[in-house]
Amino acid sequence: MKEYQPIDLSGLNTYSIHDRHSKVTVAEFAKPQRSGQTVRQLLDSLPKQLLGVDFPELVQRLAAAYRQHRPILVGMGAHVIKVGLNPIIIDLMERGIITGLALNGAGVVHDSEIAMVGRTSEDVGQVLGSGAFGAARETGEFINQAIVDGAGAGKGLGRSLGDALLAADFPYNDQSLLAMARRLRVPVTVHVAIGTDIVHIHPSCSGAATGKASHLDFRLFCGIVADLEGGAYLNIGSAVLLPEVFLKAITVVRNLGYVVESFTTANFDFLRQYRPMTNVVNRPTAGGGKGYAVTGHHELMIPLLAAALLDEIENA
Repeated sequence: MKEYQPIDLSGLNTYSIHDRHSKVTVAEFAKPQRSGQTVRQLLDSLPKQLLGVDFPELVQRLAAAYRQHRPILVGMGAHVIKVGLNPIIIDLMERGIITGLALNGAGVVHDSEIAMVGRTSEDVGQVLGSGAFGAARETGEFINQAIVDGAGAGKGLGRSLGDALLAADFPYNDQSLLAMARRLRVPVTVHVAIGTDIVHIHPSCSGAATGKASHLDFRLFCGIVADLEGGAYLNIGSAVLLPEVFLKAITVVRNLGYVVESFTTANFDFLRQYRPMTNVVNRPTAGGGKGYAVTGHHELMIPLLAAALLDEIENA
């Protein structure tokens, strides 16, 4: 067997550090924080690296879309609701900043329970063994009846539930995305995968009504996406379903001749995953615009985004 020896480094070719290009300089370092600074000052103090560059730029692009009266559409997974962010989203709708919402079926369940009783999210581990998971009577009956009634009246799923919540005058409607969006006339589309939501196990569920109402919402979603030139789409906490829906909507509207090329996208989630990165951040903006990936906890990043956006809009 060949016997190896430590290599001799004495002949290594070197160069001066003064002649070398470096990707990081002290001019790009963070500035120390101070008490009482504004959100804008906080963003200005970030290091000019990675998200320290991208996040302020995203805020500026969203503010520009708002000033130019372009749509800012938000697709949300249910976790955003479960960590208590409804008031932030509602406030941005009231200010006219968020102009449309897209939810999955789980978002409808949690949002409706919030409106009805002010709480949601059962402990699955405690009830799964007994077969009780998802069997809350009021949740299943209310949501499924609202869908049946709405579909029969030619309404999409989001509008059906928003109307039903307002008609029921539940005590926590002011904390509900569906109810408040309907009151504000902000369109909400709901994109359901049959079998993924607890209401589908209830005898009151109508697959026909759910499919009809959700498909109408997909068409409405496409109608909003068709107007997205110069606007923005934010995907918050949906790893699979809404990124797929968004990609299909983009191809539909481009196929029909709508120009949707120069716009902003962003994905907010705990992890960088394939579908959001591909279907939201990269592919749709390949011909123009720009996509961003923001990794972190929703309960920190979304309030920070809202605060930074308001500061940018109101103090520009």
